[in-house]
Amino acid sequence: MISLDTSALRKALLSETDQLAELYLSADPKTPIPTCPDWNLANLIAHVGGGNRWAAAMIAERATEFLEFELVPDVRRPRELEEADRWLRAGARAVIDSVDLMGSDVPVWTPFGSARPAEWWVRRRLHEASVHRADALLALDRELDIAPEIAADGLSEFLEIVEKGPRFETPLDEGASLRLRTIDTDDTWAILRSGDTITWSDSQAPASLTVQGTAVDLFLLLVRRIPADNPRVQTSGDLSILTTWLERIKF
Repeated sequence: MISLDTSALRKALLSETDQLAELYLSADPKTPIPTCPDWNLANLIAHVGGGNRWAAAMIAERATEFLEFELVPDVRRPRELEEADRWLRAGARAVIDSVDLMGSDVPVWTPFGSARPAEWWVRRRLHEASVHRADALLALDRELDIAPEIAADGLSEFLEIVEKGPRFETPLDEGASLRLRTIDTDDTWAILRSGDTITWSDSQAPASLTVQGTAVDLFLLLVRRIPADNPRVQTSGDLSILTTWLERIKF
């Protein structure tokens, strides 16, 4: 399975954010975002940019508890378009700068259980940006041009969150297994239930349900951006396993 190294994750965070900013500059800020009900493009930009500033502030303060958004400087999106563009791009850089200033191993609060090393937030903010850039691309009916290696890493990161975090209901019933296979990066995730959570590996063993597609499509499927019956993904086995998974995992 693809796993991006620290340098690649940092580069991708900046790149995905820059591309999201370019979308914002080129489209109507009032464009509705169907995959994020009640949001428009301006709301989406506010969410991503504010989230980056919030993460950077938590790292800078070595926060071990949730930090209220209202306490974060410049957390609100500027109203003027070009100023908002600069604000969004600078927020991603602020995450990386905060990690470098405080140290990559400093424990910082996360919404998924225990504190994690500060560098963890770079990967988290990358995939927040990549998912929401996909939201914008889908809303604007543009090509889903996320790099396969970023999508594959995003899929792995999502499974790690589900596996280790207390936020979700167990997505697999007893005895059910799910196998994901990408047709472009040749990665496999074999997912099993383990107690009240899941475990996963790159095993090639048969599963109750196998789902195949590009890395981008499988990533977007798991984070509920495309439906289980999307023609871009192929399934073999008990489709109810995927239906149950998607009902229980709301990110």
